[in-house]
Amino acid sequence: MSALGRALVRWETFLLLVLIVALLCGAQVSRYFLTTSNLSIALAGAMPVALVALPMTLIIITGEIDISVGSMIGLCATTLALCLERGLPVPAAMAAGLAVGTMAGLINGAIVVYGRLPSLVVTIGTLAFYRGIAQILLKERGVSAFPDWYQSIGFGTVGGTPIPWSVVGFVLFFAGFAVFLHRTHRGRALYAIGNNREAARFSGINVDRMMLGVFTASGAMSAVAAIVLTAYLASARSDTAIGLELPVITAVVLGGVNIFGGSGTLPGVLVALLVLAFVQNALGLAGVTPEEQQIVTGAVLVLTLIVFGGTGFIRKARDALRLRPRQS
Repeated sequence: MSALGRALVRWETFLLLVLIVALLCGAQVSRYFLTTSNLSIALAGAMPVALVALPMTLIIITGEIDISVGSMIGLCATTLALCLERGLPVPAAMAAGLAVGTMAGLINGAIVVYGRLPSLVVTIGTLAFYRGIAQILLKERGVSAFPDWYQSIGFGTVGGTPIPWSVVGFVLFFAGFAVFLHRTHRGRALYAIGNNREAARFSGINVDRMMLGVFTASGAMSAVAAIVLTAYLASARSDTAIGLELPVITAVVLGGVNIFGGSGTLPGVLVALLVLAFVQNALGLAGVTPEEQQIVTGAVLVLTLIVFGGTGFIRKARDALRLRPRQS
């Protein structure tokens, strides 16, 4: 297959086309869509999902999944709120939230690794467990006594530019995750685990330690997302980020990561995040309700699984080009 042929059948290429179409359609929906202020708002609103999608990509590449990310964000937001209620400085409350999120991810990983249990079942259980703890601790209260500098984390912009601070933070995290996944031995080991876990063990990969690491990273990044989301909403509540796992998983799968593990790229996930962010923004400008937007997100996830699955047309096109005899 020629280099051009490989590029044309890459899922990322298709997503770039979808992104262009989404921008063009959004411009038709509202004259405000392509304004710098609106695009800035759209990107800032997408950052909590984007941050959690980074470790979720690693987890799904290994053939596992974490359904509890929304509840971990809620638990971290609750921790942040309780610390502020008790008079702790905001940096100390942020550190406490990071510690709780990291511990929650570690617990998920430990149960999956040492209990030899399916991650889907484990994280469905911890989804209810973490959310329940948050609701017991904070109940229906909300905390909004944040200083201006903290709120700028969520929707403040860099200097006189329309670039949100949260986007700057995401870019740094994205670069770190991308280098790890695509340029290091341990990143390549995650693909090996997703393709054949037992073969990875026999090749000398410490599968248990790698799995424990990616789930812990999911908890830590959920805590970071909780900080960004509470700053964006200017409120910390126990019900923060309910349902956030759906757009996170949709972005990862739409980005070309095989739901069964073993393949996928972070650049693809990045383009998918942009597609979802701008489509959601355009739907909002068109007057579509959040409930209807959730239906769209679910439909996108199902369609992506159909298109990109083992019988999808992208996979068939790739296989056809691979099998085509080369011209002499």
